[in-house]
Amino acid sequence: MRTLLPAVLLIAFAPALPAQDNPAATAPALQWGPAPPAFPAGAKMAVVHGDPGKAEQFTVQLSLPDGYRIPPHFHPTAESVEVKSGTFLFAMGDTFDAGQLQTMSPGGKGSIPANMHHFAQARGVTVVEVSAMGPFAMTYVNPADDPRQAGPKTPERP
Repeated sequence: MRTLLPAVLLIAFAPALPAQDNPAATAPALQWGPAPPAFPAGAKMAVVHGDPGKAEQFTVQLSLPDGYRIPPHFHPTAESVEVKSGTFLFAMGDTFDAGQLQTMSPGGKGSIPANMHHFAQARGVTVVEVSAMGPFAMTYVNPADDPRQAGPKTPERP
């Protein structure tokens, strides 16, 4: 009876106990927008923490449509990646080679050292969370792959 009394009291007074905060329920919704121009068109990005434009730690989420590819590139700082949903395919190297792609499923995590050449593709709509030290920078192995270089070409003069 002695051990039963505390349990009965806890059940009886449970509605009067303050509810514990649920961070997921109180966290502000992510603000999604187009990914920066360094990414091929079609990706969306939301800042989770920090400012990718400043010299500080930041975390962003990228939403990638099915089949989305990021050509071989590198960053001046290390980055950590976690797959939130979908399937993220990645590999290291200077040339996009689909045969080399490795699969990361939801919950999968990995890190890429600074200046390591890598590329990626999404299978299905995929959301990845990326954490790194800012400011964010992305250099394509082949400058022709850089979407910031795209645009109207000036006609050659005779």
